[in-house]
Amino acid sequence: MPIQSKPIYNTKFGSFFCADSLDFMRQMPDNSVDLIVTSPPYALHFKKEYGNADQREYVQWFLPFAKEIKRIIKPTGSFVLNLGGAWQPGSPVRSLYHYRMLLALIDDTGFDLAQEFFWYNPAKMPAPAEWVNVRRIRVKDSVEYIFWLVKDPMANADNRKVLQPYSKDMERLIKRGIKQTVRPSGHMIKDTFAADRGGSIPSNMIQCGNNESNSAYVKNCKLAGKKIHPARFPAELPRFFIEFLTSPGDLVLDPFAGSNTTGYVAEELKREWIGIELRENYAEESRLRFEGAPTEIIVPQGQQTLPF
Repeated sequence: MPIQSKPIYNTKFGSFFCADSLDFMRQMPDNSVDLIVTSPPYALHFKKEYGNADQREYVQWFLPFAKEIKRIIKPTGSFVLNLGGAWQPGSPVRSLYHYRMLLALIDDTGFDLAQEFFWYNPAKMPAPAEWVNVRRIRVKDSVEYIFWLVKDPMANADNRKVLQPYSKDMERLIKRGIKQTVRPSGHMIKDTFAADRGGSIPSNMIQCGNNESNSAYVKNCKLAGKKIHPARFPAELPRFFIEFLTSPGDLVLDPFAGSNTTGYVAEELKREWIGIELRENYAEESRLRFEGAPTEIIVPQGQQTLPF
């Protein structure tokens, strides 16, 4: 069945649509996407201008999306979901909605949890103000959850694509070498531990802020007098997972694309991509990410080319 809506814009590798992502995904073929990486509106106890479901209703709201995501990703593909935590209304205790969401994705939808990641955002503001700033009975919440889910436990992944620079201590160890030894913990350390393998294996803690100030998107929004999206996805998050879980030419989808950070990063990395955003102003203004960038926006002339 053909996709009914026309893209807002196309680039060399991708297309951006203003549409209901649930309706859009229902028209997509089975096993057609290599990676879905997204950050849907969080289940906050106060309403945001970009729309968000109530904590008590969040799991039931999201499960229809999850069902379609499971259907359209390839057996070798992955689903990466960022969910921020939330506080219960009027009380200094945490909501459990993101844990319930994870259990539902596994028990009701049939995903496997490949690994959980944690996004540490040092720039996050202290909140809720009443408990953190006024009464001083809680500390700043600076970590969000990222769940990496798969249809097949052996889905595509290669941590050699996301190696980190060695620490100074490790660089000295590689240069000096080590003798085989046993640590007090019982771990055997072999001499091959000091081999130079091109970098260190990253951890499941990703540190980055979401306070971009010099991107083309922010600059172009200011020049055009447009309001900057209030909940932008930091580029480092989709970049890590796109590099880790896909190869050039693979298809990446973000069904809650917002200002289209995922599509922009996928374009840089030469992956096919599709972005879907329900709100027309966010969809239209997301093209500002590409204006003045190395890639050229191609305004559709009644034609659309999708990689399936």
